[in-house]
Amino acid sequence: MHTVAVLSLKGGVGKTTVALGIASAAMRRGIRALVADLDPQGNATASLDPPFTDATLADVLETPDRDVLARAIAPSVWSEDVEVLVGAEELEALNEPGPDEHRLMSLSRALDELQDAPPHGKPYDLVILDCPPSLGRLTKSALVAADSALLVTEPTMYAVAGAQRALEAIEQIRDEHNQDLRAAGVLVNRLRPRSHEHQFRIAELRESFGALVMPTAIPDRLAIQQAQGACSPIHEWHSPGAQEIALTFNMVLAKILRSNRAGRHRIDRDETAAETTGPIEPIRTDARR
Repeated sequence: MHTVAVLSLKGGVGKTTVALGIASAAMRRGIRALVADLDPQGNATASLDPPFTDATLADVLETPDRDVLARAIAPSVWSEDVEVLVGAEELEALNEPGPDEHRLMSLSRALDELQDAPPHGKPYDLVILDCPPSLGRLTKSALVAADSALLVTEPTMYAVAGAQRALEAIEQIRDEHNQDLRAAGVLVNRLRPRSHEHQFRIAELRESFGALVMPTAIPDRLAIQQAQGACSPIHEWHSPGAQEIALTFNMVLAKILRSNRAGRHRIDRDETAAETTGPIEPIRTDARR
C-alpha cells in the first residue's frame, strides 16, 4: 500500500482536482484506491458521492481504530475499486496547531489498521490524502502518514513561494517524524500553454526546483469541472479535453508508483511498464473542452 499526500499551501489551485485525477487513473489501471478527504470543505467527498456514513474522518482521527474506520469508509459512485474515507466540516476543529504532538500520529495509526486488516476485506493498493490548503495539523498528519507528497501549484507569481514553503514543510516532517517521506514532485495545474506568463512562471519553478517540477502539466480545460459536476471520473468523460487530461493523470500516477522503497506504505506490484513523460509543449487547439 502506497500513500500519497496531495497538498498545496495556497487555496484554489486545484488540489482536489489532482487527487481525483489520480484516483481516476488508478481506477483505469485496476488499482484499488482509497481517497481520504482531509479538507473540511469536503469537495472530494462530494465528487465521489458516497452513501451516508455514521462516522467520518474526523471520528477516525479522534479514535483511529478499525471499527470507526469501517463506519467512515464508503464506496464511491465511480467504482467498487475506489472508496472514500469521508470528510466532514468537523475536521476544521482538528486543524489548529496544538501541544499534543501525538495527535499527528492518528492518521498514520489509522492507515496501519488498513494495512493490517482492511475493514471491507480487499486491501488497498493506493491511498490518496487530499489535504486542506494550509499547513495546519491535518496537513502535517498527512505528511507523517504518507510515503510521498505531491505538491500542486498554478503558474502564477505566488507559485515559487508556495512551493518552497511546502517543500520546507516536507523536509521538517521528514526530519522530525517520518524519515521515509519523499517529495514525488511539483505538479503545475491550470496551464494555458500559449500564455507567456504561464511559461515564464514554469521556467521560474524549474530554475528553483529543477527535476522536482513534473515534465507534464494539467491544462486548463472545462472538462474537469464538467466531470466533477457529474460525479464522473475524468477517464470516463468523453471529450477531447478530458482525454488529454486523462493521459496527463496517467503519467502522474505512473511517477507516483515508481517508488520501490521498502516501508510501511508502498505498492507491492511491478511498475516496470510505467509511462514516461515528455516536456510541457504548447497545445495546438485552445478550443478543447
